[in-house]
Amino acid sequence: MRRFLFSIAAILLAVSICQCSPKGQNDETAMDLPQEQILVGAESLDEYLPLLEGKKVGLLSNQTGILSNGTHLLDTLLSHGVNMVLILSPEHGFRGNADAGELVSSSVDEKTGIPIRSLYDGKGGYPTQETMDEIEVMVFDLQDVGCRFYTYVTTMTKTMEVCAKNGKKMIIMDRPNPLGFYVDGPILDMQYKSTVGFLPIPVVHGMTLGEIGMMINGEKWLPDGIQCDLTVIKCKNYTHQSHYSLPVKPSPNLPDMRSIYLYPSMCYFEATPVSLGRGTDKAFQMYGHPNMKGYKYSFTPRSVDGAKNPPQLDRECFGVDLRTEPSIEQINAVGLNLEYVIDAYRNLNLDSHFFRSFFELLIGRDYVRKMIMSGASAEEIKAMWAEDVASFKEQRRPYLLYEE
Repeated sequence: MRRFLFSIAAILLAVSICQCSPKGQNDETAMDLPQEQILVGAESLDEYLPLLEGKKVGLLSNQTGILSNGTHLLDTLLSHGVNMVLILSPEHGFRGNADAGELVSSSVDEKTGIPIRSLYDGKGGYPTQETMDEIEVMVFDLQDVGCRFYTYVTTMTKTMEVCAKNGKKMIIMDRPNPLGFYVDGPILDMQYKSTVGFLPIPVVHGMTLGEIGMMINGEKWLPDGIQCDLTVIKCKNYTHQSHYSLPVKPSPNLPDMRSIYLYPSMCYFEATPVSLGRGTDKAFQMYGHPNMKGYKYSFTPRSVDGAKNPPQLDRECFGVDLRTEPSIEQINAVGLNLEYVIDAYRNLNLDSHFFRSFFELLIGRDYVRKMIMSGASAEEIKAMWAEDVASFKEQRRPYLLYEE
């Protein structure tokens, strides 16, 4: 077993990584009893091994790139004689244990001796020309969580761009979207384009990375309308109504499915002084601040692996506990919920000092901050992006690879 796999990997030897539960089933933990086994793209070796035969291959992946037998795709490719030249790693590193936004140096994989080139080393996030000169095919296998501001979709887009410019083929090993059953939030105003918002899509886009890759090509979103030579290895037995539970946490501060389901509603606290629980074992499942009034619940962020210097470090924060309530069914029924941010804004009474400029990069539009400050409700703000959601659902339809 590779060193970079999380301890949960031991469970995977007995339970398939591909889980599917009916919509509405309680997904509190990272494991459910499967209704029908979902097979991720990496399981379909017969579809992609012929494309790699005799080629010099690069792999962009991390700790999530595992198959149902608990082995990593890298080991699987090597065991089938694929010529693996190099590894690329996204935010959080190849082992998935670096802090959010932490720069990660390039290194060498200890088991195989294959070079690991970090795309999160502060140099722009694009594969280098040296990398492109060394490979013939790029294999991409990352588990996304379905939000525009989760940086793996940005990493994929930048990699597609470089592959297109260099005439290199890219193969996406598709994986289910754990938020693939709904679309919510405003489409990004491209004046706020950044690493946490790179494409004109809603906050919750409801697509797999393979589908987004097809849409990038089809909508000609790469510079000058260039297109990537792209092959998507589809999941099997997956639809957009599947509730897929991740067997391995995709990044240090998304410990389980409850955090992932709350993530579209909680991430905006990153652009405020309010803690969302980084430095606890249940990040994104609470929020609070030392000066919030009227709450009995409290927590104290500590320096831990994956959150070495969290907001409000070592300060007792008072606020709201979301670890058990609302229910998973309620969270998913509401979707993107700004009530939490509005509650903290009104409680702290900081006016414009509550928000940082990063807020627009996350939410993607300038009207949201203005409406919160003017006293608008979460429902009134959500109504503003209803047309965005409806139009995007139509725009994405030609690129969907799985039944809605």
